[in-house]
Amino acid sequence: MRASITLLSAAVAACFSFSSYAANDSDTQVQDMSDPLAVYTQAGAGASDKGLNFKVGRTYDTGNPETMAMNIIEVKGVVGEYLGWSGSSHRDNSIDSVRFRNFSVNTTNGRGSQVDLNYNVEQESLNASYSFIQALPKLGNLNLYPLAGLGVNVRNGEFQGCENMPNVDCPVEKQNIGYTIPGTYAVVGAYTKYAITDKLWLNYNPMWLTTISGSKSYVENAYGPGMDSIFTNEFAVSYQFTPRFNVRYFANWTQEQNYFDGDQRVEFNYQF
Repeated sequence: MRASITLLSAAVAACFSFSSYAANDSDTQVQDMSDPLAVYTQAGAGASDKGLNFKVGRTYDTGNPETMAMNIIEVKGVVGEYLGWSGSSHRDNSIDSVRFRNFSVNTTNGRGSQVDLNYNVEQESLNASYSFIQALPKLGNLNLYPLAGLGVNVRNGEFQGCENMPNVDCPVEKQNIGYTIPGTYAVVGAYTKYAITDKLWLNYNPMWLTTISGSKSYVENAYGPGMDSIFTNEFAVSYQFTPRFNVRYFANWTQEQNYFDGDQRVEFNYQF
């Protein structure tokens, strides 16, 4: 709980310092917020079935006129016990997860790269990945952005001990072993965008994740008992009220879930 409060305090402090910066950044050119490769200073907030979510993003100078970049931090699942509606008995008022992304794009060839750090507070597990994304030529109202990357899992683990194992000479007792690296994984997928009008668009973002190496337990069960890979889905409907403000609805689910068993959320975003 103390770690969750510390993370929330840091996020709030970041929001205040970010607001001070954004107030002095009004000369920035407005970017297309429907473009998955768009880079802009932003803030967002919303509600999900797990609680409240907050997001801030800030651009920075790469030193190269052909590239743009930004850092984004997200805090998810705040006060979920009071404001969530998933029906889960595991909801609480601490933070569910914290996500940090560093994203950059080359504006001459439409190729982006991303460092993505996603920390699950309850499981004390971090997934850290590096991926490339490429914009393909537009097909009518459809845009495709294939993605591929590699990642590593870091988690706070526990050694179960072996003093009670038959035919094993091992006096080591059950104990916490701290943060370890159980294994590595790969991710392949795509972002897609279909424009219905200039203000209304749909996204479908499928991703396939599979383990590559690591402990036997991780390689064979990283995504559930007997699951060494998983296929995830993300669907979104978005509406742009003004060039700087939009509202978005998201749904996330896996091949093990139906649509309504997954995560549902609504978020409001503003570009500074």
